[in-house]
Amino acid sequence: MTDPAATPDPAARSTIDTSVPHSARIWNYWLGGKDNYPVDEQAGDAYTAVFPGIVTIARSSRAFLRRNIEFLVREAGIRQFLDVGTGLPTAQNTHEVAQRLAPEARIVYVDNDPMVLAHARALLSSSPEGATAYVDADVTDPERILAEAAGTLDLGRPTALVLSNILGHIADHGQARSLVARLMAALPSGSYLSVNDGSRGIDPVFERAQDAYNDSGAVPYNLRSVEEISAFFDGLELLEPGVVPVTRWRPEPGSPTGEIIAEHGGLARKP
Repeated sequence: MTDPAATPDPAARSTIDTSVPHSARIWNYWLGGKDNYPVDEQAGDAYTAVFPGIVTIARSSRAFLRRNIEFLVREAGIRQFLDVGTGLPTAQNTHEVAQRLAPEARIVYVDNDPMVLAHARALLSSSPEGATAYVDADVTDPERILAEAAGTLDLGRPTALVLSNILGHIADHGQARSLVARLMAALPSGSYLSVNDGSRGIDPVFERAQDAYNDSGAVPYNLRSVEEISAFFDGLELLEPGVVPVTRWRPEPGSPTGEIIAEHGGLARKP
């Protein structure tokens, strides 16, 4: 995922529906990427016309993930990452951040979108010392994810599970919690869980924009309360500062205090 000029597999592209906006492509558009279609740009522009702050949320989410990965490599000594619902490659992908600091790091990406798969086949790469792999699976099938990931990762060693803006695609909160618990149950003590998702109860304009998007025919994304996002970490040791707006999760020294945005996240260790 390091060469944005590479061309995805044409056969895979033929399975992509370009008539309906897709959240991964819209997110890519908001992040400044080029892997999207006019229908996605139109949907993204319609969203930003109602709520311009979504671009800040998208970019702050990516920065939060980068800081999580940097902490995990530098301070927690993690060398294995399972990134579920990775979306389209942009800048500062998990493997790029991790392997820049620890070339021997091993990363498995999981997604089931045809366009993401097309780009993964063309762009996915690794440092010579480490490994990067891609699993074509749905977040609702944790057993398959774990079985496939075991081909690259040693799941007997501490591993970081990354769920960035993916759990909102699971409408039922109980099901989402169960999926997180099943994935974490397979990882040993010393593993970590990183979660961030759009939050409800913070910005009513954001909520109206998201509700309109969900009614557009695109794959819905469900905002959750801060309490619901916090529940994903039940049974784990939540690191300071807890579940907070992603702009306020361990910002770089000297940076201004982050604004409160409707995107919350946290990082926790499995005891």
